[in-house]
Amino acid sequence: MHVLKFGGSSVAAPDRIRACGSVLLHKKGQDGSSPAFVVASALGGVTDALVSAGEAAQKGEGTYREVARELRDRHIQCALDLLEPATFSSAEPELKQLLGHLDDLLYGIFLLRELSHRTRDELIGLGERLSVPILHGHFGDLGLRPVRLSALEMMKTDDRFGNARLDLEQSAQQFRDLDLNSSDLFIMEGFIGTTADGTPTTLGRGGSDLSAAYVASFLQAEVLEKWTDVDGMMTANPSVVPSAQVIRELSYNEAMELCHFGAKVVYPPTVATLADVGIPLHVRKTDDPESQGTLVLAADQKSEGTTRNRGVCGLSSLKSITLITVSGGGMVGIPGFSRRLFTALSLSEVNVVLITQGSSEHAITIAVDDADAHKAKHVLNMEFGSDQHLGRIDELIVEDGFNVIAIVGDGMRMQSGISGRAFGTLGRNGVSIRAIAQGSTERNISIVIDARHERKALQSLHQAFFEEEVKRLHIFCLGVGNVGGTMVDQILAQSEDLKQVRHLDLQIIGLANSRKMLLNSDGIYGDWRAQLKEAETDSSPEAFVQAIAKMDLENSVLVDNTASKEASDVYEQALAHSIAVVASNKIATSAGQERYEGLKQLALREGVEYRFETNVGAGLPLIDTIQHLIQSGDRIHKIEGMFSGTLNYVFSNFNGDTTFKTVIENARAAGLTEPDPRTDLSGVDVQRKILILAREAGYTLEMSNVEGKGFLLDRQMEGSIDAFMESLPDIEEAMQATWKEADAKGERLKYVASFDGSTGQAQTGLRSVPADHPFYNIQGVDNIVLITSDRYAERPLIIQGAGAGAAVTAMGVFGDLIRIAASR
Repeated sequence: MHVLKFGGSSVAAPDRIRACGSVLLHKKGQDGSSPAFVVASALGGVTDALVSAGEAAQKGEGTYREVARELRDRHIQCALDLLEPATFSSAEPELKQLLGHLDDLLYGIFLLRELSHRTRDELIGLGERLSVPILHGHFGDLGLRPVRLSALEMMKTDDRFGNARLDLEQSAQQFRDLDLNSSDLFIMEGFIGTTADGTPTTLGRGGSDLSAAYVASFLQAEVLEKWTDVDGMMTANPSVVPSAQVIRELSYNEAMELCHFGAKVVYPPTVATLADVGIPLHVRKTDDPESQGTLVLAADQKSEGTTRNRGVCGLSSLKSITLITVSGGGMVGIPGFSRRLFTALSLSEVNVVLITQGSSEHAITIAVDDADAHKAKHVLNMEFGSDQHLGRIDELIVEDGFNVIAIVGDGMRMQSGISGRAFGTLGRNGVSIRAIAQGSTERNISIVIDARHERKALQSLHQAFFEEEVKRLHIFCLGVGNVGGTMVDQILAQSEDLKQVRHLDLQIIGLANSRKMLLNSDGIYGDWRAQLKEAETDSSPEAFVQAIAKMDLENSVLVDNTASKEASDVYEQALAHSIAVVASNKIATSAGQERYEGLKQLALREGVEYRFETNVGAGLPLIDTIQHLIQSGDRIHKIEGMFSGTLNYVFSNFNGDTTFKTVIENARAAGLTEPDPRTDLSGVDVQRKILILAREAGYTLEMSNVEGKGFLLDRQMEGSIDAFMESLPDIEEAMQATWKEADAKGERLKYVASFDGSTGQAQTGLRSVPADHPFYNIQGVDNIVLITSDRYAERPLIIQGAGAGAAVTAMGVFGDLIRIAASR
């Protein structure tokens, strides 16, 4: 015998009921003569409509009539759509009788302005009584020969209306008396029963599922199949975590934990009832009878390896939680305090969701539903009023706006590090933990968090426990010009390869230029330039970071590919929201030492990364190499380098045959200079770069410690770009003389930056280098750096390669993103 429960979503409309019929036909084809017992709910939404009509009638509102009329029309039309004419003629009298009884009940409530628990049970129980005649008729039309039973006769209860308890012995006897050989299919209402004197009752919340569980128990069924509109029980709520997966197998205890903490597929008492008699529960999708669904059974019957990660089986959450903390020195070592607290709450029917207490006994924090918070506070103030007056107990601390996240799994007690992974994941994403509870069974870790961070918390935890093959970053690009746009193109082009080969999912979520910003939590793909052009949201760096914080996505990264101070000013704001920062913009790292250190400390404190590899050398691993040297215990004494691709190009191409102005014009035409070439030619950018490297090497340095020896005239730094270009012949003679002097010695001009650790000073400027110097043959836009350290004392460490250009700079930023993703 298989017991099948069809819930409200499965019988919500004619097409859904046809799907139920298809399930039964499919089972008949599979199981042959094996009988089935169907427990049916009301049509989807009918129970709520009946409650609404009853409450309206109680208030004397005539709108109840409209609800009743809609229910009448819906059931009659459903029967007409599903049933053969002869079958409809047989079912119609019963449907009309029940609908007439509904009208009478509502009218009586309307006249008396009273809706007792007893009357309410009779009213809302009509939903199941109306649906079963329709299902019975349709299944008969399919040739299934169903035998219809009445729950009013089969399910005997006490008289606790609204939440009646089943009389197990009397009800079981009704089922023992059944002739199960009389048909292959039986059908009965769920949710309802009657008292000993025949008064209708309901089994309360989840009563239809509970009815089915009891039927399975009474019939000693092989399995209870719950058919619904979802694929099964999921690793998380798919509306919050789109990547949630179907859980193939769960133990009874795991299922009860998940159901208690918000998974609405089935209610805990249903699972407990089945666990008592060892009957499996199979949650399946009505539209897909072939799907595996979720099988709930005893822990020792679970298959090996059914869940990829057998430590954690799923995540769930409870919303709208209030924390109440009772504290005070008078609690320490006083027996009976906890008893007083929980007795007071119990007598007032306040359900405690979570309890936590430190071993110091100085405070107890409880979590209650928001709806019970006011009552709980009042009750506890009454109970401990005298203690508060005497100073033994502090004033209650009541805080709302929380959710409880539950991490569930039987296997957690056999795996170390589950809690550490969870707390580390939440910490890296800026989710503060307000309270924690874990029982000695280690089956459930309950974490209280700010309700605003629920989505991010669930998504990041799900990624940590169920999506370890793919590590995801949500990327927000500030600046999408030459470098920024190239980086976006590179990421989109490499997206699938990164997933397949590196198991990294880099999702572009936000784009911003100086005018507009574009945000899409599902990702930005395709012609992103056109999408940004059509965007309507005004942009500023501060507004962009605020939007990122509001989206509250896990593993968010702000990428700054501008040269803007305004953009660099928002790094603190981003890091404070646990948003990692990657910057090719070097303004922040070359600002004052205090800010430089403050940003790195803030990132460390918030558990996120602040990376700026491309600040020096574009895509060359200069900063990364220096960091590795320092972290491994080396000490750097000297740094020399050529850090300007533009200046290297200029002095590689400047000779006695070409004027200095012509070389500058060629560099501009090739896109190798900033719009204002003085930005490059002044050497200020090189000063910033040597400053950054010296700081990364562990030295304290300000810009005033970097001596810049330029070759431009002071007056050339003023005025327009055109005026500057026209003034270049003014330094032609001096530049030619400098070149000829170097050439006469067989040397070449290079723009070099150097730092000496012994003096703590740095300098930049033109230098003539001999043929045996490593800088001599550096051509084009290449960069080179020489690092002298304890380990590289006799022969400096040399790093050389392309140090300018949008493609290599974008690649360097891309590399920083990959490093962040790999570290998650």
